[in-house]
Amino acid sequence: MRNLFVLWKKEMVESSKNGKWIWLPIVFMIIGITQVFTNYYLPEIMEHAGNLPDGTIISIPTPTGPEVIAGVLSQFGTIGTLLFVLATMGVMSNERVSGAVTLVMVRPVSALQYVSSKWLGQLLIAIASFCASYLITWYYTNQLFSSVDWLVVWQSFLIYSLWIVLIVSITIFAGTIFKGNGAIAGISVLFLGLLSVLTTLLPKFMKWSPANLREHATIILMGQPAQDHLVLTIVSTIVLCVAFFALAVIRFGRAEQY
Repeated sequence: MRNLFVLWKKEMVESSKNGKWIWLPIVFMIIGITQVFTNYYLPEIMEHAGNLPDGTIISIPTPTGPEVIAGVLSQFGTIGTLLFVLATMGVMSNERVSGAVTLVMVRPVSALQYVSSKWLGQLLIAIASFCASYLITWYYTNQLFSSVDWLVVWQSFLIYSLWIVLIVSITIFAGTIFKGNGAIAGISVLFLGLLSVLTTLLPKFMKWSPANLREHATIILMGQPAQDHLVLTIVSTIVLCVAFFALAVIRFGRAEQY
């Protein structure tokens, strides 16, 4: 346990030095705030867009608070996924390429401890960034639109956070297979994108898919009853996260034996 704590602390220091604790939360907060203000000023934007006939009246229904936050989740589902992959892709490969991992593994450190420190460190940064963005989005949504109950926001946050855990787990696993950041990002995005596409094309057979987490979070935001397959989605996501984490540990342990 002490070795794990030391490795995790080292991961946090490195993330601070490379600015990940700064740029990732800022980018996510910008995405959330931009979405909120875009919805608020959309009528004025359309009115001054130009190229409209004289006398044209633009009437855009004002979205509710839950609808605004749901729109932010939609942005996180596309741009956010890519950002999380980009932020995580180099944590394994950079040390493997530089040879720094060899200096660590000659000490009494197990593959489980090493991979766990990377996984926990990146997950903490990702969840903290998402939390900061979600909180500021919720605040401005309450100020500019209708208020959204805190309990509902918290429930949707927990559900969507499972998607983030899956992203980090897949990217960490890919980092134990490939040494190139491009290959790691490509495989991770390809898998997540394929999962989302199949979920959209085959909804009847993909009710278990983690790609449904955003839909479940949105339903909860809207104050609607949770769907029957919510538990199935949560369980399957946790199983996949554990599976990818375990595969990462096994793959890394075998790679360091040679």
